[in-house]
Amino acid sequence: MEKYLNNVGDIQFDSKIDDPNFKICSPNQSFQYYNFSKGFQYKGEKYEMLKIWKEKYTTNQNYKVESGYITVRFLVNCEGKTGLFRVQQMDQNYTEFSFNEDFINVILKFVKELDGWIINEYKGQKVDYYQYLTFKVENGIVKEILP
Repeated sequence: MEKYLNNVGDIQFDSKIDDPNFKICSPNQSFQYYNFSKGFQYKGEKYEMLKIWKEKYTTNQNYKVESGYITVRFLVNCEGKTGLFRVQQMDQNYTEFSFNEDFINVILKFVKELDGWIINEYKGQKVDYYQYLTFKVENGIVKEILP
C-alpha cells in the first residue's frame, strides 16, 4: 500500500540527500510562506538576500550559454533553520532543463547558507513552513531572485 503525504507539495524526507539532524517541528501541518501576513519571510527581506548574493557570489564564465529558471524549494522549521532542499530546473520556455551541476551547487550553497529566516506562529505555536526561491538566469548570470 502506498502512503500519501498530508498535503500536495509536502516534501518527504530522503535519507540520501537530507540532513538526518534537521528537525521537523510539525510534520502533520503544512504552511506556505505566503500564509503569513509579514510579507517576505526573511530578515531584511529580499533586499538583504540580494545584497548577500552580490557580495559573496560571482558568475563563472563556464555558465555563459545557460538561461532559464532554477527553483529551490525547502522547509523552514520552527527554529528558523532550513532543510529538505529540492531543486527544479527549466529553460526559458518552462521546459525541463539541466543546468551545469557546478552552477546548481553554487545556488544551493547560497540558499543553504541563508540564516535570516523568520520564525512563524500559528495559534500561538511556532510552526514549519515551505519557502521557495527562483533564480532567473540569463546567459549564466543570475538576473533576479524571486519571489
